[in-house]
Amino acid sequence: MKTCKITLLFILIIFLLVSCRVKEDQWTELFNGKDLSGWSANENPASFKVENGLLVASGSISHLFYTGDYKKGIFRNFELKAMVKTDPGSNSGIVFHTQEQPYGPLLRGYEVQINNSYERPGDFQELKKTGSIYGIRNIYYPTVKDNEWFELSFRVIENRCEVFVNGTKVVDYIQPDEPYRPENDKLKVFSAGRIALQCHDEESRVYFKSIQVKPLPKAEKFAPLVSKEWDTKITRLMSENFPVIDFHVHLKGGLTIDQACENSMKLGINYGIAPNCGLKFPVTDDASLAAYMDTVQSKPIFRGMQAEGREWVTLFSPEAVAKFDYVFTDGMTWTDHKGRRMRLWVPAETFVEDEQQFMDELVSKIERVISQEPVDIHVNPTFLPEVIAGRYDELWTDARIDRFVKVLADNGVALEINARYKLPSEKILRKAKEAGVKFTFGTNNTGADLGTLDYSLEMKEKLGLTYKDMFMPKKQNEKPVLVKGLPAKITG
Repeated sequence: MKTCKITLLFILIIFLLVSCRVKEDQWTELFNGKDLSGWSANENPASFKVENGLLVASGSISHLFYTGDYKKGIFRNFELKAMVKTDPGSNSGIVFHTQEQPYGPLLRGYEVQINNSYERPGDFQELKKTGSIYGIRNIYYPTVKDNEWFELSFRVIENRCEVFVNGTKVVDYIQPDEPYRPENDKLKVFSAGRIALQCHDEESRVYFKSIQVKPLPKAEKFAPLVSKEWDTKITRLMSENFPVIDFHVHLKGGLTIDQACENSMKLGINYGIAPNCGLKFPVTDDASLAAYMDTVQSKPIFRGMQAEGREWVTLFSPEAVAKFDYVFTDGMTWTDHKGRRMRLWVPAETFVEDEQQFMDELVSKIERVISQEPVDIHVNPTFLPEVIAGRYDELWTDARIDRFVKVLADNGVALEINARYKLPSEKILRKAKEAGVKFTFGTNNTGADLGTLDYSLEMKEKLGLTYKDMFMPKKQNEKPVLVKGLPAKITG
C-alpha cells in the first residue's frame, strides 16, 4: 500500500510539472480586440485606438507599452508574433527590452521596424524596411506590400534576435560583448523590459489585429558568428543609415540562394542576386526570365538582372525586364570596327592591335551602352583586358575619364565600385562624385566566397560617401525600361 501511494504521488508531481510546462509554452494574446486594457501610452495616448477590433497606430508620435499582468509586462527570453497591415507611406515598429519614458524616441531596447514604403519627408530619407533591427541590422529590400496583412515575428534568446516576415527569416543578429553603439544608443542592447508599439506620425496608419507572446527558457549566450571588428564596422554603417548592399551577386561556383541568404544575415550585407540574361546565357527570353523569378520571388534579396551583350534589348519585353528590381550591364562585350565580337575578360576573344584606337573605341562603346540601354547601374567599370591592364592609369586619360563620367551623369546611371576587380580607381570615383553620380557596391563573384566588399568600403571611407550618394532601386513607374523602353538595337 505504501509503495502504491508513493507511486501515485510521483505520478501527480510529474503531471503538475508537465502541466506547468505546457502552460509556460503556450502563446498569450496581449491585445483583446476590444480595448487597450493592459496597455499604456506615453506622450500622445490618442495616437492609439481600437477600431473594428483592430489596434490602430496613427497620430502624433507616441509609444504604447504593454503593462498587463502577464509576466508583469517584463520579458527577457521570448517569442512574439503580430499580424500587421500598413497603409501606403506608413511607419511603425515593435520595441522590446525597453522601458517607459514620458516622451521622445525610446532610448532603451531594440526596435523591429515596420516600413513597406515610407520614405520620410525632408532632408533625411528612411531606407530601412520591415524586419530590420533598426540601426543595428538593417534590411533595405521590401519584404511585404502595403494594404496586405502579414505576420511579423521575432525570437529573442539571451544575446540573439531572429526576425521573420511571413515565416521567412530576414535577420539573425548575435550581439557581441561590449558592442559598438553611437553615443545616443548606448542602451540599445539585450536586457529585459517592456514591449512597446510605435506610432510614428499623423500621416502614418498601421494596424495590428493580434499580438501574441510566448516566454522562452534561459539559455547559454550564443557565440558571435563574426569578428568584433566586423561587427563594429557593419553596425557603425547601419547606424549611419548607410545601405550596405552587394547588388552584384551570382549563383555560381556552387553558391546556392539559401547559402547567399544565410551569409547575408551572418555578415549584415544585403544582397542582390542577378542571373546572366542574354544570348546563349541561362535567361534568354521572357519565359526563362519568368521561370527564374518563380525560384527567387519569396527570398529575402533584391532581384537584379545582368544584361549581357548588346543583343539583350531584342530578347525581352519591357514588362518582363521591369519585374527585376534593377538592371545592370557593362562595357565588356561589344563588336569592334572589324566586326569582331569581343569579350574583354577572355584573352582569346580580345583584339588590341592599336592601344589608343582600342581605348577610343572602348569609350565610345561605353557611351552608347549607357545612353541607349535602359539600365540602372554600369558594372565592372573601366575594365581593361589583360594585355593592357597594367597601363590602366596611363590609358584612362583625363579626357576619357571626363567622357565616361559625363555620360553616367547625363543619363542618371549609377556607377559600381567593384570589389573583385578593385575598379574604378579612386581618381575616377572622385570625379564621378563631383558630377553627382550615384554609386553601388558589387562583387561579381565567380565562386561561393562573396567576401566583405573590402575595396568598396575602403573607397566609401576615402571619398566620404553617405547614404545620399548611393543608388537604391527605383519605384516601378520610374524604372528606365518603362520610361525609355527597349531600343530595337544599339547603334554603332
